[in-house]
Amino acid sequence: MDALLLNSNQYGRLLEAASFTMQVLGYSFALGIVLSLVFGVARLSEHRVIRGAALAYTEFARGISSIVLLFIMAYAVPILMGIPQANLTLLASIALGLNMGGYGAEIIRGAILSVPRGQTEASIALNLRNSQRLRHVVLPQALRVILPPMGNLTIEILKGTALVSLIGLDDLTGVTQRLITSGRAIGGDTSQSVWYLNLLVIYFVLSQGVNFLFKAGESRVDSQYARRTHDIVAPVPENLEGAK
Repeated sequence: MDALLLNSNQYGRLLEAASFTMQVLGYSFALGIVLSLVFGVARLSEHRVIRGAALAYTEFARGISSIVLLFIMAYAVPILMGIPQANLTLLASIALGLNMGGYGAEIIRGAILSVPRGQTEASIALNLRNSQRLRHVVLPQALRVILPPMGNLTIEILKGTALVSLIGLDDLTGVTQRLITSGRAIGGDTSQSVWYLNLLVIYFVLSQGVNFLFKAGESRVDSQYARRTHDIVAPVPENLEGAK
């Protein structure tokens, strides 16, 4: 069993790399959620131009390779726009966030379409503005449909953070590869398979952490939805109960 474990210093390095990986995921997730909401709603706009622009973005973000998009953001954009390549972490997070936004927009669009049309018609009868209908009526109900696939997408983006090692960032995969190389240079006895086995376990633990957070969110949303449904159900009058 000891042959499958690393020493405390090596685990310390990997934990630091895991922290950086989660940082990249956090930035990517924040951008991805915003883009998902904006373009998911825009895909249902009444204006053809807005729908077309949203469709163009989602197809581009979903159709382009994540690796290609990462290199475009890290190297091509700074050169073409004449801006300094100061923060590769930010540029890599933008690339992953753009990718997540394309898939997330379709999740949002599908979830909004799943809300019964009567709910929207009722909010129109109450003279609510579009933004009020979306915020107070549509999205709260769509959230139950959004969370499960969005959790899966977030886990995919977490695993996709391994790509940032290709541009020299110290994420889990990048640090592991450097430690393997440096270990060989100094004659270390830790095999490559042991390193990658431990890396696999760390990614699995992080993925389960993300999954736990989304499952907790799903449970909370479901309980709130059930409570609200119970509150709006009119009680059966006693005389009707007796008639039964």
